[in-house]
Amino acid sequence: MSSTPAQAARRELTGFTGELIGPDDAAYDDARAVYNAMIDRRPALIARCADAAAIADVIGFARTHGLRLAVRGGGHHGAGLGTVEGGVVADLSLLKDIQVDPAARTVRVGGGCVWGEVDRATNRHGLATPSGIISTTGVGGIATGGGVGHLTRKCGLTIDNLLEADLVLADGQRVRASADENTDLFWAIRGGGGNFGVVTSFLFRLHEVSTVIAGPTFWPIEVSADVLGAYRDFLPNAPRELSGFFLHGTVPPAPPFPEEIRLRKTAGVVWCYVGDDTEAAARAMAPLLDALPAPMLHAAGPMPHPDMQAMFDGLYPPGHQWYWRADFVNDVPDEALELHAKYGAEAPTMQSTMHMYPIDGAAHDVGPEETPWAYRDARWASVYAGVDSDPAGAERVTRWTVDYFEALHPYSAGGAYVNMMMDEGQERVRASYRHNYDRLARVKADRDPDNVFRLNQNIRPAPKPHFETRP
Repeated sequence: MSSTPAQAARRELTGFTGELIGPDDAAYDDARAVYNAMIDRRPALIARCADAAAIADVIGFARTHGLRLAVRGGGHHGAGLGTVEGGVVADLSLLKDIQVDPAARTVRVGGGCVWGEVDRATNRHGLATPSGIISTTGVGGIATGGGVGHLTRKCGLTIDNLLEADLVLADGQRVRASADENTDLFWAIRGGGGNFGVVTSFLFRLHEVSTVIAGPTFWPIEVSADVLGAYRDFLPNAPRELSGFFLHGTVPPAPPFPEEIRLRKTAGVVWCYVGDDTEAAARAMAPLLDALPAPMLHAAGPMPHPDMQAMFDGLYPPGHQWYWRADFVNDVPDEALELHAKYGAEAPTMQSTMHMYPIDGAAHDVGPEETPWAYRDARWASVYAGVDSDPAGAERVTRWTVDYFEALHPYSAGGAYVNMMMDEGQERVRASYRHNYDRLARVKADRDPDNVFRLNQNIRPAPKPHFETRP
């Protein structure tokens, strides 16, 4: 009698540490859900792994049975790359260990952690490492894909602060990658995503970050082109302590926002000044504020860094419909300002948005070949996100996102931050790694020649060299 993959796993993985969940289990629907509700896939097996040995077991099981394997950390990826229809999901959510070494200024983080957990642990010591902007995001995706967020200008990308990682490879081997061990792998995982193995733990460098001066400044959408133009000219010359990403959005209909501006469409800047000196922060922001009309709201103030990181959690909880597109941007010419203004005003829902994250400052201190992140010369990473809580709105937010992206893509640098892309094909992946793609493909051929880890922004293994035999 044939058995399902879940039944086979329970029979064959007798020493498995964790949970094996199949379609007939009561926990299945909760276990298969990912952040983006537009993704509705039904894995044959979800394996919540409690340690590296369990991960090796699951990889081996998937390979033996010819099943596609997805690896899930936080499950936040817009394209749903942490799940798979009819295959196996290696779920890392049980790997939650966090060890802060305040003397060494490092933190070791389990591969199943989310950033809010890390931020709270490090903040107790007045320390932080760069990550993204939503605290429920998984550590693994950001830490292997790049890591753009509030601390980028001051402290670099997340990958710039990764000191070592423990991985399980496609053949089940467990290795450590660092500047001294498995250096090819260490180079590749700092931007090459989950193509090379399953990371069970990360070691990050920490920085002195405790209180930040943070919050939004909102102007009416009608002056969007003026705001973005002034921001474009201002931000690259601001001190590194100051970051602020530009956004198009809608003022949420709830406190702490004043009633008179709720649900108004806006062009804005979300600030983060590293430090607790409110006067220094005000001086740093002043050139932009002085160059523009009075805003509807200016609400930057002191708060603990973890609170800043969680600022958008309530607006973007799990379970909404998402469609993303993204680009790297070197400059924003005047004709692009008008296009941004047009599409910003046409946002179809309250949560639909465009963010333009600065990636200069400390991120520019690293060379374009030191990590796979090839766009070290880019100034911004832009993302267009159509979002709706109603499944009936999925087509509408997708169309707006695609139209916005296609209108602005001609002004881009050519590639995009891989964590903000949908499943857009191999040519787009190549464009996003530029001159580093071929080197990544060689590491892939060495570490995962069968492309077991292919449910990602996939880097295909380089073909084996062909040697002609002469008579």
